[in-house]
Amino acid sequence: MRTDDLIDALARDAEGTRDPAPPRRLALVAALGALAALVLVLSWLGTRQDLAQALLGPMFWMKAVYTAVLGAAGYLAVERLSRPDGSGRRGWMLGAAIFALCVAAGAYQALVSPDVQAALKMLHGHSWRSCSPRILLLGLPMLGLGLWTLRGTAPTRPGLAGFAMGLFSGGVVATVYGLHCPEHTFTFIALWYSLGVLALAAIGALVGRWALRW
Repeated sequence: MRTDDLIDALARDAEGTRDPAPPRRLALVAALGALAALVLVLSWLGTRQDLAQALLGPMFWMKAVYTAVLGAAGYLAVERLSRPDGSGRRGWMLGAAIFALCVAAGAYQALVSPDVQAALKMLHGHSWRSCSPRILLLGLPMLGLGLWTLRGTAPTRPGLAGFAMGLFSGGVVATVYGLHCPEHTFTFIALWYSLGVLALAAIGALVGRWALRW
């Protein structure tokens, strides 16, 4: 028997003993992860002082759409990668597309700014040192729960499955983090929010390569 045939046979056998992560289970992971992030935001960081006013402005919601779509991309990828023959292609394409749009919007804002100092101010905002680490910390509970959930599934690409779970977690908690964060430019969001989400995805990939092997 060829190696590829053996792998296919093992994957078919795994389908009978392990189930792919169903949408309900992943939705529960997202709900619990968002709740944990919300509790941490309220008890540790606090909401932004102008939250009521920010809710009436477009940028608050555009930022939330960006992070939520990143989370949706992670969900699409991990839901497929939890299957023995799954591919996360749809999720990767969605994530790459929304990231490219955000980077393009951020680059445009920087280019039309009055001068270099104004562009740097948009890039740094008020919290460039803390934004990415906070998203990372807020997302660790959801990432841990998500990887534990994936252990009962049958991913044949554990590293990619872990990366997808990190992307899913990062998008969800970054959306919650927006309740605290006052930053309002795509220039800032495209870099620091994305770094926080990708840091979670990288941790998910590293841990997933070990924790999701079977």
